[in-house]
Amino acid sequence: MRDGNTGEVIDASRPPVSASVPQRQPAPSPVNPGCTADSSLQFREYSTHPVGDESTPIRPVRTDLYLSRPKSDSLSYVITNKKDPRYEKWRWTIFGLTWIAYAGFYLTRKAFPIAKVGILEDASIDIGKAEMGAIDGAYGVAYAIGQFVWGMAGDRFGSRPIVLGGMFASVIVSVAMGLSTHVILFGFLFFLQGLCQSTGWAPLIKNMSEWFSQDERGRVFGFWSTNYVIGGMAGSALAGYVAYLFGDWRFAFFSSAIALFIILIVFFLFQKNKPQDIGLPSIALYHGETTAALEKDASSIDEPEGSWKGICRVFRDPMILRIGIAYFLLKPTRYAILFWGPVMAYEKLGTNIGKSALISTAFEASGPISAICAGYASDRLFQSRRMPVIVPSLFGLSLVLFSFTTLTELGGAWAMAIAFFAIGMLLHAPETLMSGAAAVDFGTRKGAGSAVGFVNGSGSIGQILGLSLPGVISAAFGWGVLFTTFGIAALMGALILLPKWNAVPAKDNEDTEVRP
Repeated sequence: MRDGNTGEVIDASRPPVSASVPQRQPAPSPVNPGCTADSSLQFREYSTHPVGDESTPIRPVRTDLYLSRPKSDSLSYVITNKKDPRYEKWRWTIFGLTWIAYAGFYLTRKAFPIAKVGILEDASIDIGKAEMGAIDGAYGVAYAIGQFVWGMAGDRFGSRPIVLGGMFASVIVSVAMGLSTHVILFGFLFFLQGLCQSTGWAPLIKNMSEWFSQDERGRVFGFWSTNYVIGGMAGSALAGYVAYLFGDWRFAFFSSAIALFIILIVFFLFQKNKPQDIGLPSIALYHGETTAALEKDASSIDEPEGSWKGICRVFRDPMILRIGIAYFLLKPTRYAILFWGPVMAYEKLGTNIGKSALISTAFEASGPISAICAGYASDRLFQSRRMPVIVPSLFGLSLVLFSFTTLTELGGAWAMAIAFFAIGMLLHAPETLMSGAAAVDFGTRKGAGSAVGFVNGSGSIGQILGLSLPGVISAAFGWGVLFTTFGIAALMGALILLPKWNAVPAKDNEDTEVRP
């Protein structure tokens, strides 16, 4: 065949090629270098400058909702806004595993408090209440130190080795405490137990942050935070029942160790650090992260997760520092009521030990309700902003603490129970948000462990004060002064966070930018 214009012979078997339009090769994906833009994400090209400005770079913009895998992968993802059943199954598997894991830590944590009664009655062991108080103090110091250390370690090495190592060490230490007879050995071992227990919260929150996005963290972490309440009750019940069944306090330690070891095996078999470990896209891409966030991810792809640079950036973040200080001021109130609530009821109302304990449980009963409500409110009412829930709660808490003495003197046992419940509702809401969703939001997924570790480490220092101050202040000045002190602390925390009451981090990217 000849061309009608040029007379040139043309091979009819070859398709025509337009000389005016060069053939464009698929560009590498800015997010996943292993994929081309065509096989990884669906893009359209656009320019913010007038048409014809050839110097304007053309940027890719995502129009799908999550990333396909490379062609070499055995998995292929259809570009759709529907949920992936496999992804969803893994998300809730991780939720369940991490929930059980942290509840499991409470099994060995509660063994010593339950065994105390038997130890005091054991004539072969010379350990009194004063020595037990010192042992508890050693635990508190170790727990605070560990929060800072293991949070950073979770970012650098991943949650899996930290949590598994902590569980295994906790099992060994619990068995060793069951075999111990000397006060110094008890103190040393419970110090080690504090280090073991501190491997739980921050690394597990880090694990959760890899599977749940910013828009859902509030309500998901609200439900997840019920683990420490239920774990504490289960730990006390198990240790107490087995020790009673065998008539020996040592079995409180042995039974708890066995139960945690079983949980360790399940965690080892099924837990995964992040979706990418099993060929799934990151949660940001699965949930359709914003273009700006994708570009930031692409620009920081060479920065290794858990780098010292990233960790230091988290510790310098103004919001993380504010949250850490506020959490330090809040934590003493929780532990004071948790450990001294029955004594308060007994001394103020003259109730017996059973009724005093029952009154104080109103504080703990509010925990799960408050955590779930706070999470839903922050996600649904305030578009994943945590501060609009935290700041008013702290102001409300300070008012109830200031009026606690007046309320309880006027209404008796019912008034005290209601006051404890109100304190719990207003305290657990900011506590669970600050120690979970807010710390992860402002620390970002890459720095989640470090951020949560810093915030909880700060709170653990306050926890030590919550255990020691009530006895000293109440003996010298009375319970009214103690609650006034706690009210001032809550008010200070609210004032520290007030300037950022409506702050929200940049949308799930790797920076810690705060937008008012």
